[in-house]
Amino acid sequence: MIYSTEVQHMCPIAKGAYHGPAPIPEEGKWVQAKEIKDISGLTHGIGWCAPQQGACKLTLNVKDGVIEEALIETIGCSGMTHSAAMAAEILTGKTILEALNTDLVCDAINTAMRELFLQIVYGRTQTAFSEGGLPIGGGLEDLGKGLRSMIGTMYSTKAKGPRYLEMTEGYVTRIALNEANEIVGYEFVNLGKMMESIKGGMNADEALQKAKGHYGQFDNAHKYVDPRKE
Repeated sequence: MIYSTEVQHMCPIAKGAYHGPAPIPEEGKWVQAKEIKDISGLTHGIGWCAPQQGACKLTLNVKDGVIEEALIETIGCSGMTHSAAMAAEILTGKTILEALNTDLVCDAINTAMRELFLQIVYGRTQTAFSEGGLPIGGGLEDLGKGLRSMIGTMYSTKAKGPRYLEMTEGYVTRIALNEANEIVGYEFVNLGKMMESIKGGMNADEALQKAKGHYGQFDNAHKYVDPRKE
């Protein structure tokens, strides 16, 4: 250790009591985190790129400082999907400090990592008060059955009004209108369920019909519209 001349000539003064860092909640315990290995938790972070063309939702499950599970979801930019593929290979097995200082290819994913790191080290995780946290695989619960990201895609113009294109339930095939041409319901196809049925040997047309559902006042609506063509 190198000290300046000014410091060398100072007389030593005791610092007094040292109580360590404030404890943070981690998986049902209060932890005085002093090293990366003291950090555990599952949580989410949202990131965006400089031109704000796309966004990333990143979910990490950290145990003893090491990323054991990662879920990377991106939207709005075609190149981000390839960056997410690389990030999936990069993130797991690294400590959260290594991951923070790793180029995750896409600025949106890098930003998500930064925001998520802050939540974790400050004890703001989703599992802060859950004893034992979540097992590896808990991140998949974000996707639900069929393992597809929950996406809402809507489009609207002043001249022609709104179009529902994608909901949590799935790909919207028809929207239902009342006599005032207001949307009162929609029909959807759960693509995850449909693909599972097809992979299981079911005929594609039958799988499509089985995966269909509707929401709202869809039955006996005044008019039905294909939101992508009409």
